[in-house]
Amino acid sequence: MTTPTNHPTKTALIAGFAAIYLIWGSTYLGIRIAVETMPPFLMAGVRFLVAGGIVAAFIAFTKGFRATRKQWRDNAITGGFLCLGGNGLVSWSEQKIPSGIATLIISAGPVFIVLMDWAVHAFFKDGKRGTKPAALTFVGLALGIVGLTILVGPDVLATGVGSLDPWRVLGLLAATLLWGVGMLYMRYASGPAEPFTASGIQMLCGSGWLLLASVASGELLHFTPAAITGRSVFAWSYLVVFGSLIGFSTFTWLMKHSTPARVSTYAYVNPVVAVFLGWFVLHEPVSPRIFVAAGVIIAGVAVITIAKNKKTVPAPPRPVVAACPAPAAETR
Repeated sequence: MTTPTNHPTKTALIAGFAAIYLIWGSTYLGIRIAVETMPPFLMAGVRFLVAGGIVAAFIAFTKGFRATRKQWRDNAITGGFLCLGGNGLVSWSEQKIPSGIATLIISAGPVFIVLMDWAVHAFFKDGKRGTKPAALTFVGLALGIVGLTILVGPDVLATGVGSLDPWRVLGLLAATLLWGVGMLYMRYASGPAEPFTASGIQMLCGSGWLLLASVASGELLHFTPAAITGRSVFAWSYLVVFGSLIGFSTFTWLMKHSTPARVSTYAYVNPVVAVFLGWFVLHEPVSPRIFVAAGVIIAGVAVITIAKNKKTVPAPPRPVVAACPAPAAETR
């Protein structure tokens, strides 16, 4: 998937972005169905435990699973931010927040990430960490938000927001912020593990954080395994295979080879993909408004992609560590 210089080919990058755009666009529905009969933190914790175990076992049997103590520590921290802070809080919030409103709140993610990356650039001033965004980047962010408003805005107005659980809204905002922190921490960690190894550690450690949250929140006291439906089990299995094994691993790989602003564009594209999957798979109606919204969002993503940000870290050539040989790694 990469050239001998350890830089990915354009084809590999396109395939990586296509994976998180398309796959994570379908996981909104998967999470919603899974938490119908599964406690959210427990569901997510077991999901990442299984997926992380599979990744770690595959690496161990094919080339040996090796990582330094520092790499374990860095990826355990990243896994806490991404799996518990990001995915866990989204799973918890979607129990009571309509998906359309959740989508609008989560769409603030790229804005947070660009601003935080800019803050990193201003704080360290070493030319190696952070990005000073170009004006075009903000134009692209604005287009993405406008497109999402066109996409789900009418539905949000129809359902209203007066009855929203304020704690779940705060949960979504916190998830968006913590996911961004995890992205940047992963991006700028020194001496990183190769991406597939990193994704395995992140998922294994992230599952531990999620299971602790499940116990602390008392989920196990009210959990009845017999109440789990086949529909929820199927959705959970889909999240393990596509959301975690493929999607999360690809996300980690992209974070080593692209900028946070570009990777975060999945937050704009995923809702569009979800709508069109509903049309293609479930034959749900698609109105002209949706095509307009998709066009605006795609334009925003294109602008962010071509924007030339003032210096940031080009994807640092990955040093060959004792822990490595090759690359990968979510969602929602």
